[in-house]
Amino acid sequence: MKIGFIGTGVMGNSIGRHLLEGGHELSVFTRTAAKADELLEKGAAWKDNPRELAESAEVIFTMVGYPSDVQEIYFGENGLLANAAKGTVLIDLTTSQPKLAQEIAEAARANGLHALDAPVSGGDVGAKNAVLSVMVGGEESVFNQMLPLFRLFGGNIILQGPAGSGQHTKMCNQINIANNMLGVCESLIYAKKAGLDPENVLRSISAGAAGSWSLSNLAPKMIEGDFHPGFYIKHFIKDMKIAMEESERWGLELPGLKLSLGIYEELERAGDGDLGTQALIRHFDFAEK
Repeated sequence: MKIGFIGTGVMGNSIGRHLLEGGHELSVFTRTAAKADELLEKGAAWKDNPRELAESAEVIFTMVGYPSDVQEIYFGENGLLANAAKGTVLIDLTTSQPKLAQEIAEAARANGLHALDAPVSGGDVGAKNAVLSVMVGGEESVFNQMLPLFRLFGGNIILQGPAGSGQHTKMCNQINIANNMLGVCESLIYAKKAGLDPENVLRSISAGAAGSWSLSNLAPKMIEGDFHPGFYIKHFIKDMKIAMEESERWGLELPGLKLSLGIYEELERAGDGDLGTQALIRHFDFAEK
């Protein structure tokens, strides 16, 4: 298939590579052109803007930073909705607002297009290993048509419901991670204060009931002081704010999410927004700042 991809960042590069290796033609556009170099070297074609990309693709994936970026790419004058050929499938992998996903789906339908919201989880490691969890919202027939593409980079792919359902599911995912990351940090700082070897502690607790993806994949990085971003703090804050907005709209109190968001915002104000989410441990002074 002729596939377009907008947003070749930490995860987008790996997803694009899997699509190329799956035998598909790939065209790419990203605001920072250098981020596409790896895919261009592997055979992808560069497009100068979303409109040019839309004119030559049957399926278009987008994976950008913020809802405002999604809004611009889809609804702008040079955006996908105004320039994609009828029948094109638009798939947004960005973690964004459920309401915006619904608006995109409605506008796509009115323009003879199809749209899925399909945020993913698994970070850079999951993207590299093609085992991402893909949470999809949209029409079942379109989902089934796109399933072979999702399988090129996803290991757990589930249609959650109509447009916006993928984004709501991703909010559930981020709420869980927000609370879990606090527990991971607190357990490590407790181990340090108790005079234990944190690595030995991890070997014990990660195999038991406390086990989690964050404990197995991010706690070792916390111990090593490796804060390279598999997922940026600034983007996690964006996700948590969306979850807070949705919960407040329903009158739902989520104290764990509120606490985690506040601590991450402190880190961002301190200049750590471009670090990985495992840098939460810096709040507890586990590693040198």
